[in-house]
Amino acid sequence: IKFETEPITMKLAIASTLLATVAAFAPSSTSKSTSTVALQETKADLGDLAKKLNPIVPFFDPLSLADQEFWGQSNEATIGFLRESEVKHGRIAMFAFVGYIVHANHITWPWPMQMDGTPFPADTASPPEAWDAIPDSAKLQIFAFVGFLEFWREVSCEKHYMRGGKVGEFPAFDAKYIPGGALNLYDPFGFNKNNSEEKKAAGLIKEINNGRAAMLGIFGFLCAQTIPGSVPALSGVVPAYSGEVMAPLSKSILPF
Repeated sequence: IKFETEPITMKLAIASTLLATVAAFAPSSTSKSTSTVALQETKADLGDLAKKLNPIVPFFDPLSLADQEFWGQSNEATIGFLRESEVKHGRIAMFAFVGYIVHANHITWPWPMQMDGTPFPADTASPPEAWDAIPDSAKLQIFAFVGFLEFWREVSCEKHYMRGGKVGEFPAFDAKYIPGGALNLYDPFGFNKNNSEEKKAAGLIKEINNGRAAMLGIFGFLCAQTIPGSVPALSGVVPAYSGEVMAPLSKSILPF
């Protein structure tokens, strides 16, 4: 389903990565799904990891997010929340970036998009227009699926990421509740489960940096399409888009 969900995750990223993008510059240690790399929860740990993530900008937190205590929680819990937000939205942005390129090249699944035989939009001028061409009913189904993934992540982990749990972890599906069960969304084929702690830590650094680059990249595409001249390197590369990139549905479900 990736080819169809990429522009969707792109739209979700537009609305939700604003906080994550800022948090991206307040580094700390996170843990990829099944990794047992220790969670670094303090501001001092953020500074240590920042040097590994970007030696040129060792620590950058202009909004002092690393000093906050959101919702009356501890500073450590707040840092855990920010790190989860960054890793999660970095992953969404990586999907979105790849999805943008896929749809910009008019690549779709060969079978119909809908039961009535309606094909996937392949003749649109740009990825945002491909998203606009998808019925709202289909978009809502995808939102519901994403919402389920969020719910499962929150309630199924042994320890919550704001309580010292593994940031970025996604628990395997339980066969008692979900057909097929035991599917590990992070590592479905078990390629990484036997990696050393050093290799997992190195992979974590790469994931965070790639997620940050993807967040900047997908917004670069969208800015170039909607704000002429805002991204000189993409002038004439991506077509202009006159729609509303911040509106996930063609008709708002809100009363305003």
